[in-house]
Amino acid sequence: MRVHRLLTLSIVSLPVIAFTLVSNTVAVGQKKASPAPVTATSTQPAVESLDLDMYARIREEGFRHSHVMEYSSALFDDIGPRLTGSPAMARANEWTRMQLAAMGLSNAHLESWGDFGMGWTQLGSSLFLEKPSHGVIVAQATPWSPATNGVITADVVAVHGLTEESDFAAYKGKLKGKVILYGHAASSPEIDPNKVPAMEHYDAKKLAEIEQYPLNDDMKDVIPVNNVDAIRKVTNGWAFQERVAKFFSDEGALLVLEPGGADGVLSDDTNSSFGWFVYSPEHKQPIPEEVIATEAWNRMSRLLEQKVPVTVTAQVNTQFSGDHEQGYNTIAEIPGTDPKLKDEVVMVGGHLDSWASGTGATDNGAGSVVAMEAMRILKSLDVKPRRTIRIALWSGEEQGVFGSYGYVQSHYATLHFSQAKEDASIPVFVRVMTAPPTLKPEAAKFDAYFNMDNGTGKLLGVFAEGNSAIAPIFKQWMEPLSDLGMTTVSERNTGSTDHVWFQQAGLPGFQFIQDPRDYDSRTHHTSLDVYDHLSPDDLKQAAVIEAIFLYNTAQRDQMLPRPQLPLNLKDKQIEGLFPDALK
Repeated sequence: MRVHRLLTLSIVSLPVIAFTLVSNTVAVGQKKASPAPVTATSTQPAVESLDLDMYARIREEGFRHSHVMEYSSALFDDIGPRLTGSPAMARANEWTRMQLAAMGLSNAHLESWGDFGMGWTQLGSSLFLEKPSHGVIVAQATPWSPATNGVITADVVAVHGLTEESDFAAYKGKLKGKVILYGHAASSPEIDPNKVPAMEHYDAKKLAEIEQYPLNDDMKDVIPVNNVDAIRKVTNGWAFQERVAKFFSDEGALLVLEPGGADGVLSDDTNSSFGWFVYSPEHKQPIPEEVIATEAWNRMSRLLEQKVPVTVTAQVNTQFSGDHEQGYNTIAEIPGTDPKLKDEVVMVGGHLDSWASGTGATDNGAGSVVAMEAMRILKSLDVKPRRTIRIALWSGEEQGVFGSYGYVQSHYATLHFSQAKEDASIPVFVRVMTAPPTLKPEAAKFDAYFNMDNGTGKLLGVFAEGNSAIAPIFKQWMEPLSDLGMTTVSERNTGSTDHVWFQQAGLPGFQFIQDPRDYDSRTHHTSLDVYDHLSPDDLKQAAVIEAIFLYNTAQRDQMLPRPQLPLNLKDKQIEGLFPDALK
């Protein structure tokens, strides 16, 4: 999941929580009291005690004896795509549990976070052009699309510009037995013939930009949007698309074709479906749908504009496996050994679920196997951490960051979000908080959570999430890692993934800064999200750094400084500000 594709009217990537954290400023080398943990206040040392011998041992194990690509092939090539609630996701949960147990971790188990919705698997999808000439069109079923009634051959009709229900009248009685060429946008998608898919690398200039906190609060590509009006506009769009799908189905249409990406890349998630909540039985999509190459969509659109009949043969072969599948996280740990600190917990993780068009390698299988490899490194070195080090591989992230939300709610805090009638259609993960979180007893023993979820690129730094007290600590940890490219601490917030719930609970949760590579341009939620787009060297580097961060956190005398409890509340307008305003 990626932050900058947050909220647009065309319903692109998942909207996520935004919040502001306020912390005490600490200069490097200055001793100052940290923000208070739940039960006690501790003084942070001016100088971190670093075990450089352990740094060297972790490097040796992680770079010369890595298993990260073996985990990758087994998970992505064998188990494949892991849509939340699907049988493949269940296999991935059990496989990761078994692997974590096999490497010697304790208490390897699956933990339910509750009822998710419908289980769904894409068994196969096909599309062939029959008229005016023969051709093969690459196609994928949209998530939770129903199946066609076997192989169908039908004429294609274009439907454009549906923005309100009054637009339905123009197509009444014209769609029975047809395949619909449909786009959420009114006009045909455009292809830039000069565009080259980008392989982006963050250079020193870009990292310096990320490190600077913008005084105008413009976080650009690293901060979620917190705009309730914009979110409501998007959710209203989802509701309208559900009505469009019902109209198409009621009219007897057989299949819908949606443009899904150019240059051989098919983008396929619920942004292409008829509504965000198609995984829920109450919002089940009533008509089969495929995303197809934008070039093919445009070709058929041009032909139909010129009154040239278009006929296709298609099949959507999908399978549902239950209306109320449980969501599970995979959990395991290395127990702490210090009598005073062993009940305190340091966590690492990533989301194990993926979309279905690729095999979920970069989003976010990479984050999952890196976390597994970091734990394997520590266990293989027979590390005896003072605190417990725990891994969590989440599910349901792509549909609403459900796995980590359920875990935080179960263990650490009750989060309070708007229950207003006008917010009923807004997913909880983008609702405004109505009160600070109510912390649970386990929160007093929670130290920190580290997350990776921006592709296969190497780690270049870490977002401090507005926690100024943490920045000098991380900078000291990273100095011996500068030769690996780990150099930048940014006090900016970042979002879109599983660390946000920890932050929302006032607990330290961090996302690493990653080199983008082709995550945005090629692999994010696309059919190219596969093993071949992984960078083995970068994944090894990431696992080494995660292992070092986990070790350092587990060995400190103090827990890491906490942010103040976030208050993601609506700003109240100042009353009586303008003396001449009408009363």
